[in-house]
Formats: sequence, structure tokens, C-alpha cells
Amino acid sequence: MHTPSTADGMAAFAPLFAEPAGSPIRELFPYLSRPGMISLAGGYPSPSLFDAEGLAAAATQALGQGPALLQYGATEGLPALREALAGQCQARGMAAAASDILVTTGSQQAFDLLVRVLVAPGDTVLVEVPAYPATLQALRLAQAHIVQVPMDAEGLQTEALAQLLAELPTAQRPKLLYTVPNFSNPRGTLLSATRRSALVELAQRYGFWVVEDDPYGELRFDAAGGDAAPPPATVYATAQQAGSAARNPVLYLASLSKTVAPALRVGWMLGDAAVLRRCTIAKQTVDLCTAPLTQAMAACYLHSGRYPATVERARHTYQQRMQALVQGLQQHLPGHIRCSPPTGGMFVWAQIDHGIDPQRLFDAAVAAQVLYVPGQAFFPHAPDRHTMRLSFAAPDVPQIEQAVQRLSHAVAQARD
Repeated sequence: MHTPSTADGMAAFAPLFAEPAGSPIRELFPYLSRPGMISLAGGYPSPSLFDAEGLAAAATQALGQGPALLQYGATEGLPALREALAGQCQARGMAAAASDILVTTGSQQAFDLLVRVLVAPGDTVLVEVPAYPATLQALRLAQAHIVQVPMDAEGLQTEALAQLLAELPTAQRPKLLYTVPNFSNPRGTLLSATRRSALVELAQRYGFWVVEDDPYGELRFDAAGGDAAPPPATVYATAQQAGSAARNPVLYLASLSKTVAPALRVGWMLGDAAVLRRCTIAKQTVDLCTAPLTQAMAACYLHSGRYPATVERARHTYQQRMQALVQGLQQHLPGHIRCSPPTGGMFVWAQIDHGIDPQRLFDAAVAAQVLYVPGQAFFPHAPDRHTMRLSFAAPDVPQIEQAVQRLSHAVAQARD
């Protein structure tokens, strides 16, 4: 039997990795090394908001627990962290115990584990669009049949979803639906309460899992007049509060990357025990366990009492930066780039006037030393090229103001 080989005689790559497409956002990284570049591209939290002092104290406390933390840990996660994360969920209105939590190396790993456990090649998976590119990448590598569900200003359109489900043949019914209901990436929308209930009802009626990815839920901006707005309810909590005897169809994913620090790589999954058990087994083949030392550090930080103030600083800072970006676009680029202010999160989704060529605009923006993510990266099929995602989280207000001026110059260049 002949084994296919590469040009240098070595055995060939598996078909899915023969010519793999990388993350369209990470493909932009070479531009970031250019001197003077202002990035509105990556969804990076602001380094100025990292509680370095608190994290250093947490690290010292964790190391003081002895050498056991330098050993392998349980795949499910350290008990102290699972308890702390269950407490985080309870504070958001979800009934959760430590045993309901699987600690993962970031929430992206949690989604990858779910795909490995639930999705076979050819299975139908529903994805709200525009969607997070890493989600699309994971589903493509799983050879899923990706079906788009449209969004509007209130998030996932559940009426369109209901019609789609009614028209799908039984053999093509979905295994799961992926959504970011709270300040979605990239669109920044907040799913309405009515639609949350409708989504749960549809999932129970048609028998699919709802994967609720919630990295931004605590980053809700203050309401008009400065009144503090609580984090929105989760779809998971909506399903629990419905009081139905049916199985909760929601699998909840979250992370400390956007609120504490990405370097911790601490995410978690809350959901059905049978699903979590299988994801735990799948995780054993990936990394055995999320790093125990950083888990202990995260647990110490959450127990320290500093977390609420850290989130509060992030909410206020990001709201100011969002306002600077949206107001700048409205002032300097009216009619050319249109957007609505999000009520939380880290992103602005913008429409580009159809008289402007999107590729010319991107090239002109790079030349003007401002970077954003072209909208086509967020669609599995038939992308809307006249869109863009702008992140206001990492740059400060003066940098955002400068970025808007550069983008205005790029628009002028692209229209010539």
C-alpha cells in the first residue's frame, strides 16, 4: 500500500491540514510590528487594567501552598478554583456547584472539546452571523455542515431560527447552536430576554445544544444618566428559571481572559453532567489538566475580594473608549462608516459605504498606520465585505482619537 508523501519524501499531512487556513485575525499580526501602528483589530484587554499587584499577591499565596501545585492536577480542575467559579456563576443567577464545572485552558478549548464530543463530520451546526472566527475555524476542521442564522440589533433572530428549523429535514437537524448573547463578538449585540426564552424553547423542541459563550457578560456599560447596569442574565439561567422538566439544553462557557488576564488561560464550562464527563475525557488527550499553578493563582485572586473592583474599572474604562470611538466615527466619517454604540463588551461593528472598495480601504488604513479586522472574516459563507470590526479595548482615548483621524484619511484615499 502506497503512503502519500510530500515533495521531500516525508509522509503527507492529513487532508484537513494539507492546506489549512489560519485564524484571519492572527494573520494580521505582522502588521502590528510596524512602528507607530495603532491597532483596533485584536480583542485584547487593556494592559493598563491588569491588576498586577493583586495577581502578584495571588501568585505568592498560591506558591505558599507547597510543592503539590507543581504536580499534575485533576483534569476537571482544582477544587478551590471550581468552587470559586461556581460562585461566579451563582452571582450571575445560575444554580451551579463545583461538581458542575470543568476548568479549561481558556474558553476556546472548552468549545473545541464540545465540538470533538458532539460533532461528527457532516453534522449540522448552527452559528449566528457574523461569528467569532475561531469558532468557524474549529467547525471547519471538524468538517461540520455550518448553517448561518442571521442577527440584528437585538442579537440572534429567533424567528428566523424557528423558520429555519421547521424547514430543515429531520436528518439535517442541528447538533448544536453557537451564540455569544452578551455583547457578541463581533457585533456587540445583547440578546433580548424574549429571544433568550424563545431560543431555549426551540432547543428543547428540536433537541439541539445551545453553546453560550460569555466572555464579555460582566462588561456591561452604565445606562443613560450613569446608573450602574447589572450584568445581563445568561441563557443558561433562563433555561433553569423556565422550570421545565426537560433537560437544560444550554452549555455555558466563560473565561477570566477579558476581566482578569489572558495569560492565566483560565476558562470553564458549566452544563450537563454527561457532556462534561465526555469533555473531561477528551481533555485528557489534549493537556491532561489546565496548569495547576495558574489555577491556584486564579482561585486565590477570586477569593481575595479584588475581582469586583477590577471588573468595575474595566467597565468604566471601556465605556469611555467606546464613546470616543463611536463619537469619532460619527463626527469624522458620517455616511462613510456607520455604527451603533454597543451597551457592553469590547467591539464596534461598522458598515462601510458601498461606494468604497473594502480592499482599497484596508490597504489605505494599513498605510495610514491603523488596523482593523475586515468583516469578511466573520462569515462562513457569502461574507458581507462592506463591514469591519473595531476593538476599543486596548488603545487609550488619545490613541483612539488618532486612529479615527487615520481612518478618515484612509477613507479619503480609498475614495479617490
